[in-house]
Amino acid sequence: MSKTNPSQTALASSEPTLSAQDVLSGDASNGHRTIHVDGEAAESFIAEKRIGERIKHLRLKKSMGLVELGRHTGLSASFLSQLETGRVVPTLRNLARIAMVFSKDLSYFFDPEPRTLFRVHRRDERVRLPQTGVDDPSYFFESLGYHVPDRQLDPYFAEFLPVKEGRVPRAHQHTGCEFLYLLSGTLDVRHGEVTHHVEAGDAIYFDANTVHSYLCTAKTPATAVIVTLQHPPLLQLGNGSRSIHLGNAKVRAVSAGVLPATAAARKNSERMQ
Repeated sequence: MSKTNPSQTALASSEPTLSAQDVLSGDASNGHRTIHVDGEAAESFIAEKRIGERIKHLRLKKSMGLVELGRHTGLSASFLSQLETGRVVPTLRNLARIAMVFSKDLSYFFDPEPRTLFRVHRRDERVRLPQTGVDDPSYFFESLGYHVPDRQLDPYFAEFLPVKEGRVPRAHQHTGCEFLYLLSGTLDVRHGEVTHHVEAGDAIYFDANTVHSYLCTAKTPATAVIVTLQHPPLLQLGNGSRSIHLGNAKVRAVSAGVLPATAAARKNSERMQ
């Protein structure tokens, strides 16, 4: 980071600034010790917090120009430009003026920046698990979200095996809803008392509280992406009016009978994280 001569900075702007050579002192006679602030350490601290970048982010988010921000804060556009580029160090007074314009606390400029959630699940790192609760599984699945802690939904890749004589689809149900997008093959999805035939490219979304099952009807396996979400009932109908109850929805691991269902499957999922 290039250093700016304090005198040059003062000439470049009428606003007060802190230079790298500033010394803070107190009255030792009153029991206050003198504090000397290392200029390079101060500049390093400011640089780490990226205060100038945070100011610019707030300004651009509001589609506000430097001149307009200057009118709100009483600071010149040239001074604000120097703040954003890190050529001058802001005083708390000036930083407070800027913070108030954007309805932020001073802590906004010093708190650690939140990390954006982003996870990659590599194909060769996933673990293939069989349908649980049966000796002869009719499908296998792979978790697509096992790296994400406290995830808001549970995505899976599933492969359904062709129908086999003597094999009866195992029906199950769980709280919430389910989404299935068929990538290849054909599938019969039984939901309650009704069976729905879906083909590659078809998508279904249904209430998972109702008993449901899958059956691959072709001679080759069918593949699909399945997303499950558990939450309290969202929709209640009565007297011709609709009421929506969201409650404190909390996504949990998939319950018994669904992908994956048993405690053992959950442990396998935990090992993958």
